[in-house]
Amino acid sequence: MRDPFFAPPDFLAKAVTPFAKSLALKTLPDHAHEILPAFCFYEFINRVVSPYVSARIAPKTYPQLSRKKKINWNVHFVSMVQSCFINALALWVIYADQERRNMDWKERVWGYTGAGGMVQGFAAGYFAWDLLASAQDVDVHGWGALFHAASALTVSMMGFRPFVNYYGVNLILYELSTPFLNIHWWLDKVGMTGSTLQLVNGIALIITFGGSRLVWGTYQNYSMYKDIWKAVQNPGELPVPSWLALAYLASTTLLSGLNFYWFGKMIQAVAKRFEGPEEEEDKKRR
Repeated sequence: MRDPFFAPPDFLAKAVTPFAKSLALKTLPDHAHEILPAFCFYEFINRVVSPYVSARIAPKTYPQLSRKKKINWNVHFVSMVQSCFINALALWVIYADQERRNMDWKERVWGYTGAGGMVQGFAAGYFAWDLLASAQDVDVHGWGALFHAASALTVSMMGFRPFVNYYGVNLILYELSTPFLNIHWWLDKVGMTGSTLQLVNGIALIITFGGSRLVWGTYQNYSMYKDIWKAVQNPGELPVPSWLALAYLASTTLLSGLNFYWFGKMIQAVAKRFEGPEEEEDKKRR
């Protein structure tokens, strides 16, 4: 399936080509017009849209936040926009791209479709922005967020070799839980901690996080590891360089490890918001 987005401008494709060649990212020039606008769009949302909209929909909360909490709020705003957009796009490509659906193991490792490249292009634009935002304010977001952004960007960029572009699109569905995570965070900030809405959203968060990141994500990683191993064992005309396999496996394994770690923390955080005073006292005594 071809990229349904408009073709990249010649000047941009030519400008990116030397960089793409130096890193063997063959299809990057075909998607630079999706990466760069996505990066700029999310920065615009962070700097302009979120402060403007948030001050109006939460006039008693947002203006009173500290600098660090405003930074965090704006990042959640960007994340909400991005996750809704990229989830819809990835689900549509998974459903509509017949060429991608019929791939065998060789094509799942080395194959490429324009539509799949489009998804990874928009995702890479966000992850590049997320990496920059995490590095600028690591004291706000923490080192885990920085490593997550770096790993996610690495995985997205490798798809432009192309390399396991097929799985890159599937793993985008990690983001299915992100809207509920953002809502959970916002409910705390607007004084709705422990509310019925937060309980319902918390249940949805745990189900979608566990389903998309732990169950779906683990299955996709397992399938991807099997296909990469087949490619290593049967190099033929397209051998998999050891460094490439190790880099990709390290990045995806790190993401998976963070997901399991965050899932445990998430259950603790959700449960804590609905503990009664007696349970809290018992914990203090322990």
